Amino acid sequence: MRVRDLMSTWEHESHHTQNEEKYQVRLSLRDAARLEALQGLYPGVSLATLMSQLLGAALDEVEKQMPYKPGSRVVSVDELGDPLYEDVGLTPRYLELRQAFMQKRKRA
Repeated sequence: MRVRDLMSTWEHESHHTQNEEKYQVRLSLRDAARLEALQGLYPGVSLATLMSQLLGAALDEVEKQMPYKPGSRVVSVDELGDPLYEDVGLTPRYLELRQAFMQKRKRA
């Protein structure tokens, strides 16, 4: 979800997801002030919800920005018949780690 979409959502309602993990974070005074200011603009949305949704949006952006590093093995072809090479960058490892964490939490 994009931050712009979050702000629209905050104007109408807040969401809660069911399967949540709890983390404690330390914020700089500047970030804490920004978070409190957002909560002042959207008083119906809790600080925890704001932080959770902002973090989710930031992580979505990180995933989108992970660089593709082509390897030597062709894994597919595109619609024009050009080869598509395996990604040997950080993305495959990241996806493996993310999946392993999800599986571990589902079993717990």
